[in-house]
Amino acid sequence: MKATLKLPAIIVNFKCYLESTGSRAVELAEKCEGAARRYGVTVAVAPQFTDLARIAERVSIPVLAQHVDGVKPGSRTGHVLPEAVREAGAVGTLLNHSERRIPLEAIGEGIARAREVGLATVACADTPEACGKIAGLNPDIIAIEPPELIGTGIPVSKAKPEVVTGALKAVGAVNPKIPVLCGAGITSGPDVEAAIKLGTRGVLLASGVVKAEKPEKVLAEMAEALVKAQG
Repeated sequence: MKATLKLPAIIVNFKCYLESTGSRAVELAEKCEGAARRYGVTVAVAPQFTDLARIAERVSIPVLAQHVDGVKPGSRTGHVLPEAVREAGAVGTLLNHSERRIPLEAIGEGIARAREVGLATVACADTPEACGKIAGLNPDIIAIEPPELIGTGIPVSKAKPEVVTGALKAVGAVNPKIPVLCGAGITSGPDVEAAIKLGTRGVLLASGVVKAEKPEKVLAEMAEALVKAQG
């Protein structure tokens, strides 16, 4: 039985790093699962499409796609079909990541199709204003990620807390039931703790774990911080 995406959560985006490709992606997913089991928290992974199925077969933690297209089965060469992602073992998908931007209309189509096939949606936004607009499309989760901080090691939860609180306010004004995650520059336990204390329900990160010399150590620190921040 595959795990659902319960919050609070740490979502590790594997992006297209060589460190998280192929057999190394499987190894990293297993390390994420180890941290999840040890600390009793949700740690989800978003691998590349080519690694989705084998990772979903090897681990019991939530596996997400990095993107899906809002299309139906048919003549759609090169598109990412939500049904295919679900069949591969994913329980959800990212949408509109800063590195895979799509128009607001396409975000809505992706959310609708994902919901049809039973995929949870984590829609990304770069500003509080964008968060408010996307909230109107009713994704399951919204992640605020200022693109200028992605991959910098400078956490938005500390460098720009007003962006996070602004996102929470903007989403709450439209649909207070939609939880918000914090992303960009998250690399340590204190970063995770700061994000939770601002009112978010978790973090979305990539290089802080994927490119770490000892990912399992960083994951343990983050998982422990998540437990601590919840009191």
